[in-house]
Amino acid sequence: MFRLFAIAATLLILTGCSLPQVTAEQRIFLNLSLDYLGEYQLPKMKYKDTPVGGLSALTYDRARDRFYVLSDDRSQLAPARFYTLKLALNETGIQNAEIENVTFLKTEDNQTYPKATIDPEGIALTPGQTVFISSEGVTKDGIPPFLREFDLQTGQQKSSLPIPERYIADATDDKQQKGIQDNLGFEALTLNPTGTVPAKGEPIRLFTATESALKQDLDPPAKDEQGNPKPQINKCRLLHYYIGDGPPLLVSEHVYPLSPTPEGALAHGLAELLAIDQGGHFLSLERSFLGLAGLQVKIYQIATGGATDTSRVVSLKGELRAIEPVKKKLLFDLSELGIALDNLEGMTLGPRFPDGSQSLILVSDDNFQEQQVTQFLLFRLKSERQVGT
Repeated sequence: MFRLFAIAATLLILTGCSLPQVTAEQRIFLNLSLDYLGEYQLPKMKYKDTPVGGLSALTYDRARDRFYVLSDDRSQLAPARFYTLKLALNETGIQNAEIENVTFLKTEDNQTYPKATIDPEGIALTPGQTVFISSEGVTKDGIPPFLREFDLQTGQQKSSLPIPERYIADATDDKQQKGIQDNLGFEALTLNPTGTVPAKGEPIRLFTATESALKQDLDPPAKDEQGNPKPQINKCRLLHYYIGDGPPLLVSEHVYPLSPTPEGALAHGLAELLAIDQGGHFLSLERSFLGLAGLQVKIYQIATGGATDTSRVVSLKGELRAIEPVKKKLLFDLSELGIALDNLEGMTLGPRFPDGSQSLILVSDDNFQEQQVTQFLLFRLKSERQVGT
C-alpha cells in the first residue's frame, strides 16, 4: 500500500512540473557550432628536393604539438611522403606554418613507392606512433586502394588492413561493373579519439569511406515529369575496423548519403571524415567543384548510431527501404565565409585554446598547380559536451 502511495505521489509531482522538451534531433546529434578564425596560405616551396604541395590530409600529434600532412603525389614528382608541420596559431588565426621534416613512405621491402603505384589521400596518427594511410585507388591506371600502417619515424610499412572484394574494380575501362570508381575511393580516414597520453596497446577503431558510390551502387540517371534530370544522391560506404591484439576486424559498414550533386558540378564527393567522440559522432567534409563558379564546401555532423550494417548488401541501387543510413546535419557552409575557397580535402582537431575550446583545421590540395594555393583554415569548434582529446 505504501509503495502504491509513493508511485502515485511521484506521478503527481511529475505531472505538476514542466519537463524539458527534447527533440529527436537533439538526442541524435551533439550541440556543436563552428566559429571561423582565419586563413593562412602556405607559399610555394621545396623542402629537401620535394615540392610541397598536393596536401590532401592532416593529423595532429598532441604530445609533440605537431601536424603530419600528407601529399597526394603518386611518387611522380618525388617519392610518396608526408611532412611534419609546425603551425603557430591562436584565437586570432594562424600566424605561420613551418615544414620541419619529410618522411617517405616505404613498402614492406623498405623501398620507396615506384611511380604511379600509390594514391595517398588520408592520414591518421595512432597511439603507437604510427600512421595509417589510405590509397584512394585509381582504376584506369591500375593503382589499387589500400589501408596501411606506417612507422612515423621511418615511413616503413608495418601492416595492411583487408579490403573487401566488393571494393576491388573488376575492370579498368567502361566495362567495370563493381568496385571503387576511378579516383573515388578511400579519400576519408580517421581514428577514434584517444586520451592525451594514450596507452600504446589500447585498441584502435579506424573509419574510412569512399568518396562516392561503388560502381555496383550507382543509380541510373533519372528525370522528373518535365524531363529534367533529377538530383543524384550517391551512396558512399563507410567502413569501421577494430584493430586490437588479434587480426584486424571489419566490424561494420554503413551507407553515407552524399548531398545531392549541385547543378553543374564537375566533381562532388566526400573528402574527409573526422571522429569527434567515442559515441559514433563525426564531422564530414563534402566538396564540389563547380568549374568557373569555384568550389562549394560544407561541413556536416553525422551520427552512425542506429545505421544499418550493409556489409552483406551486394548493391545499394534503388530506394533504401529496409536500410537506415547514417544521420546527417549541416554544421557549416563555407560559402558563408566570403573568401575564395581552394580544393579543401583535409580536416583535423588541433590544440585546445586557453579557454578549453577545440581548434579545427582544414587544408587544401593545390594539385601542384601555380594558379591554386595551399590554404589552411582555422575554426573554433564549440560544444556543450567536450569533443576530441
